[in-house]
Amino acid sequence: MIGLEDRQRLAREIESANRAGARLRLACEVAGIDVRTLQRWKAHQGLVKGDARPGAMRPLPAHTLSPQERANVLRVANEPRFADMPPARIVPMLADEGVYIASESTFARVLREHGQMTRRGRARTPSSARPPTTHVATAPRQVWCWDMTFLPATVTGRWFHLYLILDLYSRKIVGWEVHDSDAAEHAAHLVRRTALSEGIAVLETRPVLHGDNGATLKATTVLAMLHWLGVKPSYSRPRVSDDNAYAEALFRTAKYRPEFPVTGFEDLNAARNWAAGFVQWYNFEHRHSGIRYVTPAQRHAGDDRALLAARHALYVQTRLSLKSPGITAITMHVINAHRRTLDLRRKHAPRTVSVKEEINCQRACWPQCLDAHIASLTRGHATKPGYPNRHRRSRPKPFFDHQTQRPVRHTHRLLLQLRSP
Repeated sequence: MIGLEDRQRLAREIESANRAGARLRLACEVAGIDVRTLQRWKAHQGLVKGDARPGAMRPLPAHTLSPQERANVLRVANEPRFADMPPARIVPMLADEGVYIASESTFARVLREHGQMTRRGRARTPSSARPPTTHVATAPRQVWCWDMTFLPATVTGRWFHLYLILDLYSRKIVGWEVHDSDAAEHAAHLVRRTALSEGIAVLETRPVLHGDNGATLKATTVLAMLHWLGVKPSYSRPRVSDDNAYAEALFRTAKYRPEFPVTGFEDLNAARNWAAGFVQWYNFEHRHSGIRYVTPAQRHAGDDRALLAARHALYVQTRLSLKSPGITAITMHVINAHRRTLDLRRKHAPRTVSVKEEINCQRACWPQCLDAHIASLTRGHATKPGYPNRHRRSRPKPFFDHQTQRPVRHTHRLLLQLRSP
């Protein structure tokens, strides 16, 4: 690394030799540098600022404190009257006395070099917000979501409380109860009853129960029950309303059903009867859009893969559309997903059959004219010169159907002539 003064001296000597008639390349070789180095110095202000590399040796500024001045800064900062004060208060107090030793930043830098800028007393280092804990469900009984919502009564100001536990993977309601009061005992009883009905005692890994930060869901009674069952609790972040989105979406579906009484429930039995009917419909009749329109009970039992495979086979057999994608089961669901989890989700995503692969699979049994038309449609777009942002599709050329002995010019005519093998 060449210092700034040496750079300027070499540049002056090389320019003097060049003006005297010497070749620039030879003058640089005599000086011990390459001609590209001299050009780079001139182009990037290397003769003004010096070496810009982080590890370059640079001269010390003219106002750098001497070792004696640094020792004086450390001595003043350690005086009894300044021992518990930050530099922002030491410098103004010395200025009121007519004394100036160094700036506040210099005081802080010297104290930091000697390890004296630590936090005092009970003060702690500020901690950054932790990312939400991500839970991935690839099978039933791995992640549960639960919450409580209010059901209105016919009497103004009276409410019934609906507790629901939802399986994240299958979206099945695995536990529910309706009570006339909000108490931790009700929540603990629901968790215990759900754990027994789902048979989690035989599982090697117990499920995770995710909920919001409600007082009932975080009560000591509930935590003791979860610890006894081996269920790991998980909570939403403070002031983040969409960390428990699956349970909130379930309540929205429930309260917008036509059977939901807008004027409220007459009594507790009426609320429980409605909840029982809704759970029966949701688990065994509702075609859920988040699980490829199968019922939660079918997905919970593992029947969704066979159903979706049968659907796809039917669609391919009847050839409803040449561009219909393959239908496969969703293999995983995520709560509070961050970027690495989304990459994992893409990795485990099921592979669907593309249009080109379906064409290759069915090509043997299709008419010869269809292959020619598909080839004409896949030639791409033609761009008009002078208009790079405007594209027009090239018109497919008409082809001759050898069986009907007549030309076919339009796609819909071709599709009407498809013959089964």
